[in-house]
Amino acid sequence: MLLNLSYNDQSLKEKINLSVGSPFSLLERLKKKGVGSPRLIISESSINIHNLLILDKNINFCNIEIRPKGIIIRFRSLLETYGLVVPFYKLKLYKGKANQYSIYNDSTFIKIEVKKIDDHAFFKKLSTEKNSYKY
Repeated sequence: MLLNLSYNDQSLKEKINLSVGSPFSLLERLKKKGVGSPRLIISESSINIHNLLILDKNINFCNIEIRPKGIIIRFRSLLETYGLVVPFYKLKLYKGKANQYSIYNDSTFIKIEVKKIDDHAFFKKLSTEKNSYKY
């Protein structure tokens, strides 16, 4: 589900929390050694996300937040912040090339370029969170 997250809308927050769970508490974040990714480069995406990303000429960056029941992939286009909300039961995670990961949700996908060891470690953490999730 692709949403515009720029504005503080309570009904939108409830919709996100219902889909992927509320954010982890500070203590849980410390136990997990962080639940957010570093800044990642988007190398390719599905047409609905691509149409948003080509509106400006900047390099397309995103970050990923792990929630109890899924993930939120956030990116910016123009002055708006968008989020792709993906529950774990719809999440497909593939490693294509040596430095590229693909995240699929139904018909929407994002391919992310990974260059640092820390980025690979985050995707390992994401994979273990998905595998440990009880449907």
